[in-house]
Amino acid sequence: MTTVDSTRPIVARAPGKLFVAGEYAVVSPGEPSVLIAVDRYLTVSLSESVDAGSIHSPEYSRMPVRWTRGQDGLTLDREHHPYDYVIAAIEVSERLRAERGLRPRFFDLFIESGLDDPSGRKFGLGSSAAVTVATIAAIDRFYGFDLGTRGRYELAMLATIAVAPHASGGDVAASTYGGWIGYRSPDRDRLRAARAEHGVAPVLGSDAWRGTEITRLAPPAGLDLLVGWTGHPASTERLVSGVSRGTDVADGAHTGFLDASRACVEDLWRALAASPPGTTPPRAASDDALALDAIRRNRRLLQALGARTGVTIETDRLRILCDAAEAIGAAAKPSGAGGGDCGIVLAPAGADVAGMLRVWETNDIRHLTIGVHPPEGEHHAG
Repeated sequence: MTTVDSTRPIVARAPGKLFVAGEYAVVSPGEPSVLIAVDRYLTVSLSESVDAGSIHSPEYSRMPVRWTRGQDGLTLDREHHPYDYVIAAIEVSERLRAERGLRPRFFDLFIESGLDDPSGRKFGLGSSAAVTVATIAAIDRFYGFDLGTRGRYELAMLATIAVAPHASGGDVAASTYGGWIGYRSPDRDRLRAARAEHGVAPVLGSDAWRGTEITRLAPPAGLDLLVGWTGHPASTERLVSGVSRGTDVADGAHTGFLDASRACVEDLWRALAASPPGTTPPRAASDDALALDAIRRNRRLLQALGARTGVTIETDRLRILCDAAEAIGAAAKPSGAGGGDCGIVLAPAGADVAGMLRVWETNDIRHLTIGVHPPEGEHHAG
């Protein structure tokens, strides 16, 4: 078991994320998606305390939320606070601690986010997943769980679905693993049932995760990634719920959407497949053409899904963002659930990116100078 110096704060940070392809379909277990971790971060500092713990963030409120431990588990003042995911991460970690027979301790958490603009407006970079992943990483070190990359993902995923039962967890995987990843979600109903029956420790690494896949992808060799922000935050949970209400899972149109999304994303996986070490060039130029085609097809699928369900996935500004990219030979689409937030662009060498950015600026679309956070840890299918 790893030990830590309890006199010094434990600092853990997690990157934000952007969906590249596979939105909405990824909610269905086993359907593929592509995400990236971005080089903007949420940081959690953990310090040991006595008698009670606290959670504080200058982005969330001026006063910390107090929590303590009672006979029935954690207790806290839940009046108007945005810490649901942090609390869920603490609760699942405390359950694991108890199941492993470790001595209970208290700690204070201080949270700083670089995933919003200075006014506090969210860019849509996955702050809920990032704070969950960073909190789990800090507590892992505090208690010496030695979870490893996959274990931290699984524990963060259990915390996430305690708050948002239908969350795919793609953002959790991206914030945990970094880089470009291909992702297939687990069956969340099966995970919740397994945790309720067996507890947390027996579920980690168990057959309950079958079908989950997190695979390392390589960035496109000849394409530049650009990100535009519409200035309008969107609620992923509200949008996904709206699409779900407008979808009959037994309907042929929904089956067709899943089939077409799977074909797009699997093409993108092939285009971004990591090459063996030492391979030169890392991939053929035609793979970039396949990636561009997959992104364009995925955009059309999301447009059709929005039209069929009555949910505005591609807003006016997202449409302008994407059309400006396609006009210069690039490929673009909303990132994530749409409805606002960000759009992503893959632009080939020589494209008139400056001209596209002028269109964005004219329409109050902000170019975010975002890069990809490097890969971390191992990756494997589950």
